[in-house]
Amino acid sequence: MARMHYFTEEHDTFRQAFRDFLKKEVVPFVNEWEERGELPRSIWKKFGDMGFFGIASPERYGGLALDFFYTVIFMEEIARIDSAGTGAAIGAHVYLALSHLDNEGTEEQKEHYLRKGIAGDLFGCLAITEPGGGSDVAAMRTSAARDGDHYIINGSKTFITNGVLSDFLVVAAKTDPSAKAAGISMFVIDRNTPGITASRLNKLGWHASDTGEIAFDEVRVPATALMGQEGQGFYYIMQKFALERIGMAVGAVAACEHALGQTLTYMREREAFGRSIDRFQVLRHRIAQLASEVEMQKQFVLHICHRHSKGEYVVKEAAMAKLLATQLSDKVATECLQMYGGYGFMEEYPMARFYRDTRLGQIGGGTSEIMCEIIAKMVIDDVRYA
Repeated sequence: MARMHYFTEEHDTFRQAFRDFLKKEVVPFVNEWEERGELPRSIWKKFGDMGFFGIASPERYGGLALDFFYTVIFMEEIARIDSAGTGAAIGAHVYLALSHLDNEGTEEQKEHYLRKGIAGDLFGCLAITEPGGGSDVAAMRTSAARDGDHYIINGSKTFITNGVLSDFLVVAAKTDPSAKAAGISMFVIDRNTPGITASRLNKLGWHASDTGEIAFDEVRVPATALMGQEGQGFYYIMQKFALERIGMAVGAVAACEHALGQTLTYMREREAFGRSIDRFQVLRHRIAQLASEVEMQKQFVLHICHRHSKGEYVVKEAAMAKLLATQLSDKVATECLQMYGGYGFMEEYPMARFYRDTRLGQIGGGTSEIMCEIIAKMVIDDVRYA
């Protein structure tokens, strides 16, 4: 009943269509993509042709301009394909790169990058994190020095999803090195611009997504590459963090539900001491506990999604949701793998990948420690964010 409050019949129809698309075009190939460490070019175009990259974008650029709960459905279903790396690659393009273009891009930038990004002809990445600092965005060192009608960019970024193969990069850089937060600006840059090099990073999980370290060596870009206003980049980034954290919470909860479903199927089929293991009280109670915690978190996250859809700036609640949902996902992964016994440790079973993939949840998009600090500032110090 609670879901009916948020999802209409039209939402359900969309969910089924997207689920069918994933079942046909994605799920059969994720093992191959995990081994390759990247998604094929063809899948980007398939997503674009179906309109899935433009769910929330304006119709004038090829988007569908649908309400936020269509985005929630997208996030939920992409989290259930047994490949967080695939979901990360797709999500980084839509909710990081295209989201910034949609909000801060000039008309010219939108006509080129946003339109082609929605169509699946191009895909992008967001380059913020640097080797010398992750959570402290204001301390970034990558610089963008004005030189007439151009900017000269120098520096490096790391842990960038789609950082090696993407067609364009949305990059944060210091246009005023003497300033902290007020000195950051945003740029959109073509991958083939001279001076840009990237190398692939070898990760514990998320194997289907290419994650890279990017170097900028005297990269000369036209002043028209600037997104929004100079010096406003930090605030653009902060505005998007709430959505990113909501998305991670939605995905974590959906992944928990999916893992529990797979585990229950396994438990019904696996026998020990003459009966299926879902008959053993100790395991039944563990499942009951996990299912209760997941349902509680799910309702909290959906409520926050509702508030976000109404235009509320849910900084504290998004941090809370991201903190608790990703912690719960780690717990579910550990418990469910245990239910599988030795088979859970085998790569041919989904729990091994889920166990590896879920661990990034407490790191990406702001660590759990940063979430706690944001919450503490708002709860204890009465800090308010506008």
